[in-house]
Amino acid sequence: MRSAHVDGFVCERLPPPQLQPDFLFDLPELRYPERLNAAVELIDRAPAHLAAVVNDAGTWTYGEMRALSDRIARLLAEEEGLVPGNRVLLRGPNGAMLFAAWLGVLKAGGVLVTTVPVLRPREIAPLIERAEIRHAIVDEACLSDFLAAADETGLVRSLLTYRGDAGGGALEGRLAQVPAGWPAVDTHRDDPAMIAFTSGTTGRPKGCIHYHRDVLASADSFARHVLKPEPGGRWACSAPIAFTFGLGMQLVFPWRFAGTAVTVEQPGPKALLETVARHRVTHLATAPTAYKAMLGALEGNAPLASLATCVSAGEHLPAATWHAWRDATGLRIVDGIGATEMMHIFISAAGDDIRPGATGKAVPGYRACVLDESGTPLPHGTGRLAVKGPTGCRYFDDDRQAQYVQDGWNVTGDTYRLDEEGYFWFVARSDDMIVSAGYNIAAPEVESALYAHPAVAECAVIGVPCEARGHKVKAFVVLAEGHGPASDALEAALKEHVKALIAPYKYPREIEFVPALPKTATGKLQRFALPRR
Repeated sequence: MRSAHVDGFVCERLPPPQLQPDFLFDLPELRYPERLNAAVELIDRAPAHLAAVVNDAGTWTYGEMRALSDRIARLLAEEEGLVPGNRVLLRGPNGAMLFAAWLGVLKAGGVLVTTVPVLRPREIAPLIERAEIRHAIVDEACLSDFLAAADETGLVRSLLTYRGDAGGGALEGRLAQVPAGWPAVDTHRDDPAMIAFTSGTTGRPKGCIHYHRDVLASADSFARHVLKPEPGGRWACSAPIAFTFGLGMQLVFPWRFAGTAVTVEQPGPKALLETVARHRVTHLATAPTAYKAMLGALEGNAPLASLATCVSAGEHLPAATWHAWRDATGLRIVDGIGATEMMHIFISAAGDDIRPGATGKAVPGYRACVLDESGTPLPHGTGRLAVKGPTGCRYFDDDRQAQYVQDGWNVTGDTYRLDEEGYFWFVARSDDMIVSAGYNIAAPEVESALYAHPAVAECAVIGVPCEARGHKVKAFVVLAEGHGPASDALEAALKEHVKALIAPYKYPREIEFVPALPKTATGKLQRFALPRR
């Protein structure tokens, strides 16, 4: 292939071909032309007058987003020294300016590294170091933690800051002086477009490399064939675009189908409901726990009159939640399972094909099965979930590639039951990742934060069942000498300590002080022996 990347840093860190999964392009719409820039396909093809982004700050048309992203690309390339293949870190809440920056980086030939706004310096710094970030575009509201991480690494040489969607920031001022128009870099369909970082069970960040064609493939498989959207839809999602679930539901899918992205800066259940009503949202996507929380805030169906489609992912959707939402709203939630490694959802069902409690069937364009202990696909039964399709795992310079990809299959780390009708039913996570309210939380990362407090001599973290969140993070703590006795005040202090070191959603919702942790004769922690009541 003839790559457009001058900087080959990411391509040089792809897993070797023999360790990559099998890729399938059975559907005609997944056979993309050789030269492809995902940003051009998403924002430059729709009629310029249509609304591309709407929020409480205003409305931006496709034409305005095209012009804004062109100026950002020109500024990066001509004034900030970006060359195709350079990595650019984005940081900010969902909004028009963040989305324009996302487009501009791809138009300039850069590789996106988008971060969750709530990450702390100790979580941002490893991403900067591993991806060797030289350029960053950051919302002023998320700047302090980024600056602390950037100062620690000393790698970032170009920083552009903006002021949300209100305008008036430094980047906005510079863009006003940039000439209009930009000939987007003629990238290859298999040029890396982004590195999506996700935490592994050890807490060491894994980077998932996705090409320009991967960005479009999730829209042309799951969205096109399961959601079947019509032009003019209005899409809202609680997840930031740093998560590929949020990227698809909030940015890629609306623009792929001539719709509108409706953004909300602080997307809690109440804010989501208000946004649906105020901006006439037709497609809503969030985690099962959010749907359950919204049920308690519903006052009749009037606020949801515009809604046509509800999508759930991030964790298992209980049948009880599905039925309660349907009974309250008349809407059937479309459940799905996806993975950062796979870009988006690959098993789902909609409409009359839904079986409450089941995740669904393989999305058109994908094949899925369950594997027995020897790695053999089973016709039905319970085993490790495996999938292949137009997207797949390409870890960025990571020896864990061989664990995720086996015999051409992407093995997700989930245990599923496949029934005789081809429906997949979730059983459990195969690893020790805690899935809480749609977030993946690595227990060792929480333990590391707790160990940084002088009162903690030993600790262990597990996930325990929680009605509101699916699972919650629970910590067992052995106090250091001189730091007792255990108290509510000390528990609160430890929680605040964790929140200050890592993303707040990861903190232990419950802490139990214990005299000792269960261990083997050789001193290894017996995590399974911790009480899960």
